[in-house]
Amino acid sequence: MITETILVVDDDQDLRESVVEILEDAGYAVASCATAEDALQAMQETTPRLALVDNMMPGMGGMALLPLLKRDYPGTKIIMITAFSTVDNAVAAMRSGADDYLSKPFRRDDLLVAVRRALEVLKFESRQAEPCMDEALACLSNPIRRQILVALAESGEMRFMDITRTLGIRDHTKVNFHLKNLKSCSLISQNREKNYRLTPQGEKIIECLHLLAKRISS
Repeated sequence: MITETILVVDDDQDLRESVVEILEDAGYAVASCATAEDALQAMQETTPRLALVDNMMPGMGGMALLPLLKRDYPGTKIIMITAFSTVDNAVAAMRSGADDYLSKPFRRDDLLVAVRRALEVLKFESRQAEPCMDEALACLSNPIRRQILVALAESGEMRFMDITRTLGIRDHTKVNFHLKNLKSCSLISQNREKNYRLTPQGEKIIECLHLLAKRISS
């Protein structure tokens, strides 16, 4: 079950209910509002991870709502939904605070891809903000250290000779140097049996690498 809360803001009841149904079927926790004013009220009680906001609504429109959300809820990602798929509208939405853009009519898969992309970016940003993350990322500047982390993530735990064989490196001094570097950054640990394994911080780094790979390939 996916736990991220998503808020759908759209005055079109049929579309709003359809979007809610699609997202709930995908495992997301979803709330919905018919107006921007209702959305502002709802967000005072529960702040969503992601908001899907319709551009044209009675009263306050989506463009007017966006900067308010970015000001008061900077951690919430926003996807603008609009029937006008012009470059000017897309640029205006991004300048007003939108993180992404969906044009009506959109397919179910288009919606889910946009939602997953926004939540992955949010997860990556939260990882970057954690203490010592800059030092840990700098530690990954060397490809051998990245390969060691990936090997440990796949195997669970490995002894020194297993690591050298997996990496295909005969220079044991070089591998030992990089293992010490990873240990100094608290990305790996070694138990009494001399087995190396990822620390919780190392597991978070692996998640970051996976997210980066997805962003690069998308």
